[in-house]
Amino acid sequence: MAETRSNIVWFVADQMRADAMGHLGNPAAVTPNLDALATEGVSFADAYCQNPVCVPSRCSFLTGLYPHTLGHRTMHFMMREEDPNILRTMKEAGYEVVWIGRNDFIPGTWRKSAYCDHYYDGIDSDDKAAVEGGGVNFGRMAEGMPAPEMPAVFDGVETKYSFMQGRYPEHSLDATFDWNCVRSVLDFLDSVDPATQEKPFFIYCTLMFPHPPYGCEEPWYSLVDRGSLPPRRPDVETLSGKASILTKIRERQGMRDWGEEQYNEMRAVYLGMTARWDHMLGLVLDKLRERGLYDETSVFAFSDHGDLTGDYGIAEKCQNSFEDPLTRVPLVVKPAARFNVCPGVRRGTVGLIDLPATVAEMADIDLGYVQFGHSLMDAISGGETPDDAVFSEGGRLHGEWQAMEPEHGPASAYWPRISAQHEEGPAHTKAAMVRQGSLKYVMRLYEGDQLYDLASDPMETVNRIDDPAYAEDAERLRARLLRFYMETADYVPPRFDKR
Repeated sequence: MAETRSNIVWFVADQMRADAMGHLGNPAAVTPNLDALATEGVSFADAYCQNPVCVPSRCSFLTGLYPHTLGHRTMHFMMREEDPNILRTMKEAGYEVVWIGRNDFIPGTWRKSAYCDHYYDGIDSDDKAAVEGGGVNFGRMAEGMPAPEMPAVFDGVETKYSFMQGRYPEHSLDATFDWNCVRSVLDFLDSVDPATQEKPFFIYCTLMFPHPPYGCEEPWYSLVDRGSLPPRRPDVETLSGKASILTKIRERQGMRDWGEEQYNEMRAVYLGMTARWDHMLGLVLDKLRERGLYDETSVFAFSDHGDLTGDYGIAEKCQNSFEDPLTRVPLVVKPAARFNVCPGVRRGTVGLIDLPATVAEMADIDLGYVQFGHSLMDAISGGETPDDAVFSEGGRLHGEWQAMEPEHGPASAYWPRISAQHEEGPAHTKAAMVRQGSLKYVMRLYEGDQLYDLASDPMETVNRIDDPAYAEDAERLRARLLRFYMETADYVPPRFDKR
């Protein structure tokens, strides 16, 4: 390899929660590749996304800026051409950038060639980097999908809004989006000869799984032992002090009549989807080894955000609540052999916002703008994690119709959540979370705040905001949140405009 810089692979899940991995303590999880990668590299056990839905989270981890910094707080306000972006930065720095799969950060009408050298959309094997408007068509993604073998009804209970599908026949999904994406990764790696490689590559492969609907094919469906599932978080109506949007979604998803067997099936299928994603990661790792590229490649395996998966009696996600199933995500980093690593599970809060700074240090490049993440390289080599606190945010102000996802109506599968976002009550309030140590504080603009002690209450069931024993902690965390907004509230582009 002529270049002195190592290759980089970002292998990204959609909606995978951190506790879906075996090495973080889930006895029912089937994640051998993630678990093995954590023994060779570092698994950040307290990694958080900066927004619990796709577009704002991706706009953040691709820039090192918070969702609020440039107004990327909704599913439908994506990046502008002048916004910084790690893909474009890496391309300009001399990397061969390969973007595969999900978009969710630039308008679909744009050419992808400003951001990458190759773009594969998961529909076919054509390189669409220079195609205007080339991108994922979600209607085409669903073409040819078979019906699941197990119907989306349990014992006569309608599950219209649960996203539950169940078991698919073996090989029935072989031509669908995620498999097409992984084949594109493998095909690209087959084209790379480390002996003659002139430029290092940066692969950004972002899949759909385990994003609902909850369904997967054999053998992954049956890999999960239903009897080993950890406890589910209590239904939200049995708790006090929770975000009202959770209560509204719970009321509208039609899952109140479910029993634990039904919830367990949903949770097991989700872990089966995670197991399939893990298998796909293994295929990529094996191909890197086969091609003699493994030692010269740093691999990042992570997810954009999490999923409730039946916790609190709710399916799917929520745009302005910050419980760990939604915001605590996998982040496993196996650095190239040239970098020092102290392998294993690393405690201490970090954010996906730290990824661009980490890549910049690995690649020895200057990002060229002020951003708010911190490199994880010292923590990877055995030092402390760089962040004293980690932050996540979501929701909207009253009147921000553009943040309601207004194109969804009652026919949408997302309607139980979206309908609450359409209302001007307190449910879709703008909100922000700070976690520092074992304490998590959430400021909610139009309803009561929240404070959880994760050391004594890991399921976030007891809101301590009015507990006198935690009054000083609440004030300290409010002050930290104020400082956070002072530091990150806007971004001045690195240029001078002439008057």
